[in-house]
Amino acid sequence: MRMKQLFFLVALCVVLGVLPSSARAITGGQPDGNGHPYVAYLDNGVFACSGTLVSPTVLITAAHCFSDSTSAFGVNSVTGAPMVRASFDPNLINTPAAQRVWFFGSYYFDPQFALGAGGGLPGFDTHDVAVVIFTSEGCAVPPGQRGTNSCGPIPGGTTSNQFGALPTQGLVDTLPMGTPVDFVGFGVQNFINGGGPCGGPCKPVPGDVFTRFFAPSTLITSKNSISNEFIKYHVNKGGTCFGDSGGPDLLGGTNIILADNSFVTNGQCNGVGYSYRLDTPQALGFIASTVAAHGGGL
Repeated sequence: MRMKQLFFLVALCVVLGVLPSSARAITGGQPDGNGHPYVAYLDNGVFACSGTLVSPTVLITAAHCFSDSTSAFGVNSVTGAPMVRASFDPNLINTPAAQRVWFFGSYYFDPQFALGAGGGLPGFDTHDVAVVIFTSEGCAVPPGQRGTNSCGPIPGGTTSNQFGALPTQGLVDTLPMGTPVDFVGFGVQNFINGGGPCGGPCKPVPGDVFTRFFAPSTLITSKNSISNEFIKYHVNKGGTCFGDSGGPDLLGGTNIILADNSFVTNGQCNGVGYSYRLDTPQALGFIASTVAAHGGGL
């Protein structure tokens, strides 16, 4: 999720090149390896997030990831949507740039999303969902990109022909408190300051940033003003932090996406966190209509 203070809430994106000191992501986690090959690293050349591929042409992420920044990769020449790139390499940070494999897609966020405009706890907007469509129409790889770069559908072998799955409508409402949830994302894990105070961006420990991590946690029953839009979860033993925005909260032991990572309630990424539910009529309707309008397929 992005590094941005919001009404004492912390959205969980990372600003590329400006990594927060003393921050962790997928707290209490471990390297995921190929455990969830359909969870991707995303960036627009400015911010970095995570996301979940649900078909060769459709990836689910958060609206707050890239909705308020200009992509360094330009826009789709047909629709005007900003371009983002995705990698499914679980150890991306340690893969030489020339060997990295990137897939470029078009980013569409729910138009009802407006950061800080919603009601509830305390003012974080709902509608925090977006899709990335991987088709060739209007997509062009920007010049000067290192590694292997392409537009169009994600080849099945990239994710071992595995995909995340959208939930059935109302699924979250049937789950009791303590239901297991699995977090997966590419956020920051550890930092070192070197000798003396950290003067500017701290340096990440090799392998502890932009590497796919996994951690289990549990749901907390919530009856507050945003519980019909967000799930609430523990982050003390296993949770999310900077760089995990848009990544999946999976129903424990499955590929079913209950929600996408949205925000935590303090800058230390501990206590509790909230993720935008994908099982609501609004979220499912936005995803289906946007995919149909832009040539994707579920």
